[in-house]
Amino acid sequence: MQTSPARPSAVSIPELRAAVRGRVIAPGDPEYDTARSLFYGGMDRHPAALVRVADSADVSRVVTLARDSGSDLAVRSGGHSSVGHSVWDSSIVVDLAELKGLDIDPSARTAWAGTGLTAVEYSTSAAAHGLGTGFGDTGSVGIGGITLGGGVGYLARKHGLTIDSLLAADVVTADGQLLRTDADNHPDLFWAIRGGGGNFGVATRFQYRLHDVSGFVGGMLMLPADANVVASFIEAAEAAPEELTTIANVMPAPPMPFLPAEHYGRLVVMALMAWTGNPEAGNRAMAPFRALAEPIVDMVQAMPYPQIYPPEDVSYHPTAVGRTMFVDSMDRDVAATIVDYLEGSDASLRATQLRVLGGAVSRVPAGATAYAHRASRIMVNLAAFYEGPEDRGVRDAWVARFAAALRQGDEGAYVNFLNDEGGDRVRAAYPGATWDRLSAIKARYDPTNLFHLNQNIPPASMAAR
Repeated sequence: MQTSPARPSAVSIPELRAAVRGRVIAPGDPEYDTARSLFYGGMDRHPAALVRVADSADVSRVVTLARDSGSDLAVRSGGHSSVGHSVWDSSIVVDLAELKGLDIDPSARTAWAGTGLTAVEYSTSAAAHGLGTGFGDTGSVGIGGITLGGGVGYLARKHGLTIDSLLAADVVTADGQLLRTDADNHPDLFWAIRGGGGNFGVATRFQYRLHDVSGFVGGMLMLPADANVVASFIEAAEAAPEELTTIANVMPAPPMPFLPAEHYGRLVVMALMAWTGNPEAGNRAMAPFRALAEPIVDMVQAMPYPQIYPPEDVSYHPTAVGRTMFVDSMDRDVAATIVDYLEGSDASLRATQLRVLGGAVSRVPAGATAYAHRASRIMVNLAAFYEGPEDRGVRDAWVARFAAALRQGDEGAYVNFLNDEGGDRVRAAYPGATWDRLSAIKARYDPTNLFHLNQNIPPASMAAR
């Protein structure tokens, strides 16, 4: 756990308060400890100040002050960075939480959204019109971070990644300018922010395409897990119509109010099912999964799309280590490896998350966006909870061995799920020519690497030194 106190920033608190319309939260202020907290536990960061910006002009002023003073600059949307990039010791934090403007045009099926919105806030407002945009699988995630990294969520196979519905963005770059970027304006920047993360500026607004979600069937399906069930689940998910996206978590069943106690701790497939389209067809599409084994829990039903995001406990701050990767296949032998590793660990909570991709994700050319893994078939995320610093090392070593045992030919990584794994893994998120192009664009828009508190892509000029 990081516990270093904040040191003074080169920018004074009075200077910050005089420069912006929004609130400046500094050490000693009543809100400070709450404002600096993150979704994940195990991190105790003390920034020099957090600026709850009121608008894009505030962002521009803070970026300029940080750049000119040499201060570290962090950017926070929802605070879900597993590395803790959203809040950093001694940094000035651009906190986007107040940028919640949302302008929905139902007839054009577009929306302009402030990057302080969470996925569930946006989705709830859009669903009032029977419309939605795909984000991730957690409602409290900020739309700023998830969009910039790609966005792999419940509508992925039907409508693609979040960035595949991104039409335009307002971005404050390192020189303090506010740029409108889209396919015609600053197209290189528009390409880069669709998967390149927060390396290129602070996004303050996004324009999204909206999709019809008036017919939606979803919810949790829990099955007993063994190698055959796991492999067969993935086979069924790959064969399913594109209207169905699944997220399967293979894990020991945690205590839950609706789960019979005899299943606690037993290995299960806790699957989140999401069908967009005709509800009757959706129910038929669930049949192959229900036939794999007698369901322990079956909550799959017609529902409003935002209900796929379950309620969250804001006091819950998990401490976990993890790895993200892609695999090409999930046969019985691979599934057996997953089962063996999970059964062989005594971590309080450990899980393998399997997301079948393809569909609309794969129909976008690999070079069309900075997210380059269009041909990848199955995303695998491994996680283990830990209890304190010593246990963290034990769990991290286990996750590393687990990942090595599963590794196949696809060496890629999804940047939004990367942990603190070093520069080589960041490079794996942007293979080949994608890295070179991003590095060149970074040199144009952020030549001094002001935006470095992220999964960093150094500007080409720095990388060449």
